[in-house]
Amino acid sequence: MGEKWNAAFTVILLSAVILIFTAADFAREDRTFSETENRVLASRPKFSAEALLKGSYTEDYETYVTDQFVGRDRWIDLKTRLELFFLKREIGGVYLGKDGYLLEQHLPEQYSEETVEKKLVLLDKLVNDWNARVMLVPTADNILTDKMPANAPYFRQDTFLEQVRERVGSQHYVDVFSALEAHRDQEIYYRTDHHWTSLGAYYGYLAWAEAAGEQPWNYDTGAMKLASDDFQGTLQAKINTEWERESIYYFGETEEMPVKVTYDLRNTTDTLYEAGHLETKNKYGFFLDDNHALVEIETGNSTGKTLFVIKDSYANCLVPLLLPHYDRICLLDLRYYNGRLYPLLEQYAAGGDVLVLYNCIHFLEDFVYI
Repeated sequence: MGEKWNAAFTVILLSAVILIFTAADFAREDRTFSETENRVLASRPKFSAEALLKGSYTEDYETYVTDQFVGRDRWIDLKTRLELFFLKREIGGVYLGKDGYLLEQHLPEQYSEETVEKKLVLLDKLVNDWNARVMLVPTADNILTDKMPANAPYFRQDTFLEQVRERVGSQHYVDVFSALEAHRDQEIYYRTDHHWTSLGAYYGYLAWAEAAGEQPWNYDTGAMKLASDDFQGTLQAKINTEWERESIYYFGETEEMPVKVTYDLRNTTDTLYEAGHLETKNKYGFFLDDNHALVEIETGNSTGKTLFVIKDSYANCLVPLLLPHYDRICLLDLRYYNGRLYPLLEQYAAGGDVLVLYNCIHFLEDFVYI
């Protein structure tokens, strides 16, 4: 009798919990965006017999429930704290490194020889057709190897970059790996975000200047301006628990250079920095107003030179350093552009310099054009 009662009580309790959470789910409005994770959340899928039979409805509904679950952020935070308590070294694709570093996990098996070759073929064609320069930036796991958990696997980007150099030729290649490795003891990557810092971008800029035969501008690394001291980036969002907050700096000299910036052929401003993002979770959006398909920058210089940059968000904190070298800089993010690349290059890059600027992982995952 006691066993039957215990079983019945367990069933009643679980049913009550499910009923309460289900009622709470229906009672509140769905969230469209997670400020914590900086991403759009799944919305309730539309029911149809066809979708149900194909199985897509149940898959979409499972994703929807996972994203919209009541108290989701608190449950994830609790789960992460338990994993930290049990000394896990990786959570949700993020390595828990030394000295408070969170490092994005990139496993070797994720980037096959076939994937690498497909990207190199595209890159080789672009370099040959447009005399482009290639600047691929290693991610933190490849430079800050001393911060990685012991024996943690990672995709060797030095080997990949050597393939890039051999394919495009040294005259088209910017060696950012060596530049960053020489300064690995400095704050060149954020601890809670996948981007390099402004200081890291500065060392990348020096590598670009050497490869391009340009005299670098005399930026003062000791007098960078503080944008925010309350930053927690994309990797903190992935583990979704409180982490040590850090600072975002930038080069104040770039604010003194007159610019006209046009975003996506519509909105025009006179600054490279949008302070409104500093009040949000996405504080890195301070640089060049986050992500746009097309950005046009007029500098007012008289160098007679233009630059067309095919890029990811790693470019956003480096591009301001390039201002003294060009009259006009155009930036294209292929992730947000739906048109053909070559007609755009003919319109904006004819007679100018072309630069491919990505981090290595984004290049392998996102670089594609028609």
